[in-house]
Amino acid sequence: MQEHGGDIYSNEGLVDFSANINPLGPGEKVMKALKKSLENVTAYPDPKCRALREAVAKREATVPEHIICGNGAADLIYTMVLAEKPKRALLCTPSFSEYEKALRTVDCQIRFHERKEEEGFALTRRYLDELTEDLDMIFLCSPDNPTGQCVEESLLLEIVETCEKKKIRLVLDECFLDFTEDGPWTHHELLIRENRMLFLLRAFTKMFSIPGVRSGYGVCSDTGLLERMQKSRQPWAVSVPAQAAGRAALADDLLPAVTRQLIAEERCHIMGEFTRMGIRYYPASANYILFYSEIDFYEEMKQEGFLIRDCRNYRGLGKGYYRIAVKGREDNDKLLRAFGRIIERRKEETSWQSQS
Repeated sequence: MQEHGGDIYSNEGLVDFSANINPLGPGEKVMKALKKSLENVTAYPDPKCRALREAVAKREATVPEHIICGNGAADLIYTMVLAEKPKRALLCTPSFSEYEKALRTVDCQIRFHERKEEEGFALTRRYLDELTEDLDMIFLCSPDNPTGQCVEESLLLEIVETCEKKKIRLVLDECFLDFTEDGPWTHHELLIRENRMLFLLRAFTKMFSIPGVRSGYGVCSDTGLLERMQKSRQPWAVSVPAQAAGRAALADDLLPAVTRQLIAEERCHIMGEFTRMGIRYYPASANYILFYSEIDFYEEMKQEGFLIRDCRNYRGLGKGYYRIAVKGREDNDKLLRAFGRIIERRKEETSWQSQS
């Protein structure tokens, strides 16, 4: 079974709906920057990512000293854990598996907060009761992967305040925030100044469709933490092309705006068709949708020429849960027609069996 989405190497020839990447591609500015950067690959990359950190700081209304860049968000997750070496952590289920895998590398004791299916997998105020002073670190993802749920703003502010008071490191993964309709107006980086325990995690991978380049960053006012993170890894963590792509992405406001409109329309279209077909899904705010079915859609979709994400290996989910990315109308309709064919075949098989 696939451990993550995007495994096109084991599934050649399939249309990939398993990875949540911008269907519009990287955009002209990023592609130009990547091509131009190849002229400089004979030099080592700047180990301090100075130009990229300055560009990020300008976008995030902070100072470069509060920025750390990485080889994608996953690099920063592992670097953070290695630098902090937490002894006790709290994770939500279901959520991104790399949080747990990173914590296991330092033998951290992990508690799990179960988000309930009957509540749409939303984070509720029950979570606050689990923020005890013996914790060293928590990870939250908003919008969450794979559920697409955002943490409600007032609850998030309470969590930030609680973590600051109890000295719990809060890693807030917002790698999909740009796809949400509220993304441009959400400025959690403003919380950084007053909350040293808060670490914002962001990446260019999803919105700018460059998972093969690997480029992301973190925002935190605890400069001591950022220094420890820098010392916990090899010096050239972010390549020349990755730094160039990141700077170009920060200068492109048009692609995110167009993408948000597209994703909002297409997500609504898919959910409407799912309702019509009787597929149980969970309303999302991001560029992917989690759904449940007793039909083995993973294998059935492969037969139809599509790769979707089988979510059974997410802690807290199991067999029957799947995730699809939201793409453009033409690709989405092709996928939806495949869903329709599979459902019709299942109805015919059930009818035939009942008559036998």
